[in-house]
Amino acid sequence: MNSRSNRLRLSTVAVAIILSLSSLALAQDNTATNQGDSTRSVASGQKMKLKGVVTQRGADTFTVKDINGVETTVLLTDRTSVKSKGGFLRSGTNYAVTNILRGLNLEVEGRGDTSGQLVAEKVRFDNDDLNVARALQARVDPVESRVGSAEGRINEVEQNAQRLSGQLDELAAVSNAARGGAKAAQETADAAISGVNATNERISALDDFTVQQSMAVNFKVGSAVLSPEAKTSLDQIAQQALNAKGYVLEVRGFASADGNENANRRLSQRRADAVVRYLAEMHRIPLRRIVTPFGYGESQAVADNATREGRQQNRRVEVSVLVNRGLMQPAPNMNPTRTDSATPAAPPVSQ
Repeated sequence: MNSRSNRLRLSTVAVAIILSLSSLALAQDNTATNQGDSTRSVASGQKMKLKGVVTQRGADTFTVKDINGVETTVLLTDRTSVKSKGGFLRSGTNYAVTNILRGLNLEVEGRGDTSGQLVAEKVRFDNDDLNVARALQARVDPVESRVGSAEGRINEVEQNAQRLSGQLDELAAVSNAARGGAKAAQETADAAISGVNATNERISALDDFTVQQSMAVNFKVGSAVLSPEAKTSLDQIAQQALNAKGYVLEVRGFASADGNENANRRLSQRRADAVVRYLAEMHRIPLRRIVTPFGYGESQAVADNATREGRQQNRRVEVSVLVNRGLMQPAPNMNPTRTDSATPAAPPVSQ
């Protein structure tokens, strides 16, 4: 009986630890939300120019925090001009809106709309600031996706823990009522501990991603235009991604060794941006699901650049579907079935 009581107490402690950790995580999340800085509402038609750092990024909007800690929501349109500062004749380099990343220091000019947002007409930034933001975003996006999935898993853990707590109370009542229930109580307690361990493993797996599908599309020499064959391949991988749960897309552009190295690096970035634009516009894949596209230029060749066939294979963009490993694992069984017919009836379990 002492060994059985010790196992029951250990199981109860395990449940209490899980509930405490879940409550603490939710409390910290609520505290972080309530302590946000003030926000600015721009009057409709009001012209405004502001400088600051991008703190949030949506599909068509982003949030800028200025030096005073005031946040302003900026709306992107088809007419928004996104460029870097300086360049040839100080005209700057045109960039896709996907390059507006969290952590990017920039300037915005525009006018307010009826919702209090600033409709961007011009967005300007330094290339050095863009490189820093890209490095940060490469680590931020996967973490954001995992946090969103973890929130749902925490709720599931709390529900399972409540059911487990009720089962442990039931086992204690059965053990006190008759010795004949000792075997069933021990089996159920062991199953409950196993369920807690399985749940902990699923939570740990939320920080890991698995490549579910990977493919490459090729381009003509010096071109960043998608061919019909490339679009067909992207249609297939987009459908697979949309059918997956907890997915992110990794887009990487490359070039062959033809031409100047810096020009090839820029060309590979344009190819990656072309793939992202097609996936976002034609399949409505949210930008938050796409890891920051990056052009690697001539590096990481998959074939010999000394041959025509090899250079053709190197002019490519690789697209990979990454799926959260924790979501792919089956949920642990928290309701073990009794096999001992001699076990006395127990009180109802509180759900």
